Amino acid sequence: MESAILLIILGFGAWFWFDTQRSQEMAKAICQQVCRELKLQFLDDTVVLRRLRLRRNSRGSLRVQRTYQFEFYDGGNQRQWGTVIMRGIALEMLEMPGYMERTISPV
Repeated sequence: MESAILLIILGFGAWFWFDTQRSQEMAKAICQQVCRELKLQFLDDTVVLRRLRLRRNSRGSLRVQRTYQFEFYDGGNQRQWGTVIMRGIALEMLEMPGYMERTISPV
């Protein structure tokens, strides 16, 4: 009984870790593409996880929602912050103040 519970916990942990890695890679690819299209520099080649919570999608299923922040540079004097929200591996929202209004995708 204890070993079955341990296996379930380990399985959930492995799934969560892999799902987080996939979500982060998708968010990073989206940010890189948008920065390239807007002729901005995507800085540090990374997105940083800022928030994690459970949310329902349009069909009512629970999904993990992750909020990431990233930095970009327009050639001026300072770095700018952008936000990308992923629900699972699907883009929910992208915001880059001053360059792109909030883009919300139905998930």
